[in-house]
Amino acid sequence: MALGLVALCFDANDPLRLARFWAEALRWEVGDESDERIRVLPTDGTRFRLEFVPVPESKVGRNRLHLDLTTTSLEDQERSADRLVELGGRPIDVGQAPDDEHIVLADPEGNELCLIEPTNRFLGDCGRLGAISCDGTMEVGYFWSAALGWPLVWDQDEETAIQSPQGGTKISWGGPPVNEKTGKNRWHLDLAPAAGDDQQAEVERLVSLGARRIDIGQGDVSWVVLADPGGNEFCVLTPR
Repeated sequence: MALGLVALCFDANDPLRLARFWAEALRWEVGDESDERIRVLPTDGTRFRLEFVPVPESKVGRNRLHLDLTTTSLEDQERSADRLVELGGRPIDVGQAPDDEHIVLADPEGNELCLIEPTNRFLGDCGRLGAISCDGTMEVGYFWSAALGWPLVWDQDEETAIQSPQGGTKISWGGPPVNEKTGKNRWHLDLAPAAGDDQQAEVERLVSLGARRIDIGQGDVSWVVLADPGGNEFCVLTPR
């Protein structure tokens, strides 16, 4: 059995503003703007969406995750950076070297992202959303490979990456977390079994792989909240 990746969800103080920023960044589309939870829907065949969920708390510290966006030329990279700054993004320093070719920005609420140089071969077979890049050990990558049924496409130098058999966005892990986890992540993945599969059986399978059940105050809901071996929260939805 394996689960499908349904959404990458972000906590947001202003979900609509953040959704519009990321729709522009990814060249995707904003869904129904009347909803409290705003979705950004892919236009390029990507099999999951982004969701922005309202929260009162502001971002504190650096995320354990950032998104790597591919570019097709140096001009595309520069134009993308200029446009995202116009929309409320800003250049930031996360320790990148002066000669690094990627451009590091933060979105309007401080979430980090990279505009990757067009010569990057590792993301050359991906779409605009080249990678979900995570801080964490290789063991966390092995967990997610088994959870999603995505094979390893990189497994060396203390780094791990997986990709769907159908191609598209990669998910990577490298090194330990940048800081000790003291609260809930500002992002999480939503997974779902296929129609006809058993949600609880999938939850038990994930627990056997190293996940654990957690309570983040979700109450009586249809989904199950778990943490991966690195302590990162995720949700298992009902089959679909």
